[in-house]
Amino acid sequence: MKYFITGHTGFVGKNFLMQLNQNDQKHLYIKNSDIDISDCETVLNFAGKAHDLKNSSNSEEYYTVNTEFTKKIFKSFLQSNAKVFITLSSVKAVADSIDCELTEDHIPKPISHYGKSKLLADQYILSHSIPEGKRVYILRPTMIYGLNNKGNLNLLINIIKKGWPWPLGAFENKRSFCSIENIFFIIHELIENENIKSGVYNIADDNPISINQLINIIAISQNKKTKILKIPRKIIFILAQIGDFFNLSFNMERLIKLTDSYVVSNKKIKNAISKSLPVASDDGLIKTLTTYKVL
Repeated sequence: MKYFITGHTGFVGKNFLMQLNQNDQKHLYIKNSDIDISDCETVLNFAGKAHDLKNSSNSEEYYTVNTEFTKKIFKSFLQSNAKVFITLSSVKAVADSIDCELTEDHIPKPISHYGKSKLLADQYILSHSIPEGKRVYILRPTMIYGLNNKGNLNLLINIIKKGWPWPLGAFENKRSFCSIENIFFIIHELIENENIKSGVYNIADDNPISINQLINIIAISQNKKTKILKIPRKIIFILAQIGDFFNLSFNMERLIKLTDSYVVSNKKIKNAISKSLPVASDDGLIKTLTTYKVL
């Protein structure tokens, strides 16, 4: 198999390269170079401008990378002999917050520039007829965890490793997570099985977990005692608003991401591949955290 891969220096891209067999060939896209997909069989678009919780990024960066660059890669795919195109979108292309289980039938209403830029790329792809012999998949994962993970999971690990108590115990929620192993399992199935229809697929582990469950899992993996404080929610909200005002790492957006419920259905992709996912959130998180300690 010969792959054309964008975003190979990012979290997902780096992990994917470690999964390749010795016989697999790869063309790694270098920023600002020509897009040459001519002799590749599968295009994997992992490039993307990640969600900036500190709100320090120029909004145009999201549209340049997540929208316009994806358009260029997809155009090149349509003009090439490659058979499979897989692009990594996000559930945030549909909604920044939800009050019920998210399915592929939800009408997209993203609020952030990150979500809007991802949705525009998805809509551009979906607006094209797929030539016979080609297959196109838009994957929308929820929060991904795995080796070299960045973002909120790292924040939680550092809190536990330093022995600090978790202050958000008063918040009860359920969130879907996504093992990077499950993503690669699904990608492999999509490439190998020509009978899986092109389209949009949500990607998530089977079992959502609460933030307090996640804290317990992290504590177990780090051989630490769980310390969960139930500070009144009103006080936490005030602290988050202060974070907004002073542009601190703990702000309302991060609070919402950590404490809101966000459950994602993976039924469509599981029905499509007709297989169970290999990793469940609790087992996958324990394995990941125990093996790598700091992600």
